[in-house]
Amino acid sequence: MSDDGVPVPGSGYRKGPVLLRRGQIPTTTSDQRLLSGGDGADWLHGDPWRVMRIQSEFVEGFGALAELGPAVSVFGSARTVPEHPDFALGEEVGRLLADAGYAVITGGGPGIMSAANKGASEAGGLSVGLGIELPFEQGMNPWVDLGVNFRYFFARKTMFVKYAEGFIVLPGGFGTFDELFEALTLVQTHKVTEFPIVLVGTDYWQGMVDWLRGPVLDRGMIREADLALLRLVDDPAEAVRIVRDRGDELRAAEREAAAAAERAQEESEAEVADEADEVAGGR
Repeated sequence: MSDDGVPVPGSGYRKGPVLLRRGQIPTTTSDQRLLSGGDGADWLHGDPWRVMRIQSEFVEGFGALAELGPAVSVFGSARTVPEHPDFALGEEVGRLLADAGYAVITGGGPGIMSAANKGASEAGGLSVGLGIELPFEQGMNPWVDLGVNFRYFFARKTMFVKYAEGFIVLPGGFGTFDELFEALTLVQTHKVTEFPIVLVGTDYWQGMVDWLRGPVLDRGMIREADLALLRLVDDPAEAVRIVRDRGDELRAAEREAAAAAERAQEESEAEVADEADEVAGGR
């Protein structure tokens, strides 16, 4: 079963480096055990060790993805079947991102995730899957070239954001909404660089955008500028172009900032040298 309860061929339940199948699969996840209140002072003995495990997930994730290069995170439903038009849309997104020189990062599961990974892999790009421990049998989809399994959602989410310079969001459910609004919140609050967030599928997303532009904006819950953080398109090529153009802008800005800092350093050193010469000449 997938994390959405969809029957898929799985390779077992991953618990860190441990593989479990059938009767060995636990009924709770590491996240569930971490966030449960517990009784008495039992947490005192277990939680400090969990901190070490959490630390190891970050270390392993950073180590696996550090040399990834330019990458884009693609979000979408695990429920989408290969025969659905959205699956072909995901494949095209993955293929175009690979053609543009991006690695494609997904949650590593079935549906849209599998489609984007497949498109990237078949186009010769790097296809990345970030899996999560869940109480259903679900392995990495077969199109993942580089896979990392996580116990904790928050560690996994960090990797989605840290190593991506854009987000392309295809039709999905609660998990997709969660990833979308977390990315929006991080960009809105300037916790991350203003990376592009592109929604693909006007027929699916327009209602949500109208709601944001209507009662949410009217009540002052967001600003007009916040709506500009979202781009809504139907064409996968346009989605990739938006991500690529914004990436080019950000890299140009970084180069200009580096050049400005170098010029400022040179000017500061020149001023110090001039002052030293004046002091030496006045002796």
